[in-house]
Amino acid sequence: MKHIILGNGPAGVVAAETLRRAAPNDDILLVGNEPEPPYSRMAIPYLLEGNIDEAGTYLRKSADHFDSLCIRQKRGRAVAVNADKCSVLFDDGHFESYDRLLIATGSHPVRPPIPGIDLPPVQTCWTLADARAIAQLAKPGSRVLQLGAGFIGCIIMEALVKRGVQLTVVEMGDRLVPRMMTPEAGGMIKRWVEKQGVRVLTRAGVEFIETGSQSPLTVALSTGERVDCDLLIVAAGVAPNVAFLEGTAVHVAKGILVDDTMQTSVPGIYAAGDVAEAPDLFSGRHLVAAIQPNAADQARVAALNMAGQPAKMKGVLAINVLDSLGMISSSFGEWQGVAGGEGVEQADEANGRYISLQFAGDVLVGATAIGLTEHVGALRGLIQGKTKLGEWKARLLATPTRFVEAYIACQRPNS
Repeated sequence: MKHIILGNGPAGVVAAETLRRAAPNDDILLVGNEPEPPYSRMAIPYLLEGNIDEAGTYLRKSADHFDSLCIRQKRGRAVAVNADKCSVLFDDGHFESYDRLLIATGSHPVRPPIPGIDLPPVQTCWTLADARAIAQLAKPGSRVLQLGAGFIGCIIMEALVKRGVQLTVVEMGDRLVPRMMTPEAGGMIKRWVEKQGVRVLTRAGVEFIETGSQSPLTVALSTGERVDCDLLIVAAGVAPNVAFLEGTAVHVAKGILVDDTMQTSVPGIYAAGDVAEAPDLFSGRHLVAAIQPNAADQARVAALNMAGQPAKMKGVLAINVLDSLGMISSSFGEWQGVAGGEGVEQADEANGRYISLQFAGDVLVGATAIGLTEHVGALRGLIQGKTKLGEWKARLLATPTRFVEAYIACQRPNS
């Protein structure tokens, strides 16, 4: 049996290793399209901060790790898949046949159609090559404008501040991380970040970018303001790498649609990680949950099924944990609430504390928290376990910070 894994990020690596354990004699080919060994994109901010070197981003530290497992590696980019002939065409014109195919190609940063977006001092922050370019330009005192304050944008922001730049963040939403934080929580993070010296402009966008007369770049904002900067970083979201599937029967929506075995609409082709759109834990609707732990879980399930060992995902749980210049925030599941559900919100901004709980019946289905890091695993446990809260629901609606007590009590019989 021959397995091809397209993508050598966290999902691809975990899948390859799982396959080797489950199918000791099968042929495994792991394909990546960057010159470096398999690495974690989530480690790039730590590289920019100077906490690690490039080798610190590598997913496996031993140079012969994959050779020792008899996992073959190839550098290349898939440009087409022929599902009828079970073959993949790569950008060098080379074909590879397969018995089972895993698509773990991840995503790429979106560059909005803004005039001047391709000027040299405009960078994304997604690859090690990007990190090298940013490190050359983001020197202490450099003027940096960042477009986007979502999850990735806020991670980059932390690294830039630690590099000592003068940072301005432009976000089209009304708050920071609007796709993972409630309005109150996102507003708290914005105000906290501003206190740390970052200029934040919400409800604002970039109209055009041009070479400045007194600076490398001049950026025209939708507010009418013009901002001079040495570097502009685009953190305006990502899109899955699926172009090579055009013309195939593999169904693609926001990502590649998969079932609970991680198989696509074409038998023998699987998907995992940022490129996969899998059933949600609660609603069953498909969603892309682009976090590394989720990628690893999906990869294990896909690999086991590829090896002929039945396995299923219980459902994707959206999980986000973010450190914004020392303010730790998290959101889980249906954090924005569900139709017909109930919710409670409590904020203590003076002490950097916030919590929102969302219920469907007596089950906690979503939560948002700031500053409650010590026991935040209890929130995840209640949600992921679909715990029936019984009388504890009323207690939590009255005092939402008692979620740890609720978690402990509901683990005991007859609580």
